[in-house]
This record gives sequence, structure tokens and C-alpha cells, in this order.
Amino acid sequence: MKNHIKELRKSAKLSQEELAKLCKVSRQTINAIENDKYDPTLQLAFDIASVLNTTVDELFISEPMKK
Repeated sequence: MKNHIKELRKSAKLSQEELAKLCKVSRQTINAIENDKYDPTLQLAFDIASVLNTTVDELFISEPMKK
């Protein structure tokens, strides 16, 4: 699942470190999520959305399921 977190974070003028502190996770976690290496927990997705003043739906890009 792709995401818009990096773009939304930058438009909010937050560094990965700042977003991580506000969400109580490591900068490496934010980096891994932004680079599609790690899927956040539902709670973390809600925390990120809250900090970025958006919804979880707006954070992620749904991809068609493979058959």
C-alpha cells in the first residue's frame, strides 16, 4: 500500500524526527513507512493522520488486489 505521508509531512513543515516524536515512535519507523518498507499499526496510522491534520483514508493509496 502506497502512502502520501512524506508529502503531507513536508507540507506541514515537519521533519521525520518531529513527526516521530509527536507520534511516539522512532525516526526510523517514519522513514520505513514513508518508503513503503513497513505498514504502520492502525493506531499509528490514526496518530500520524491526527498530527498531519488529515484522515487515514487520505494518508494511503489503495492498490487493486491481485488475483
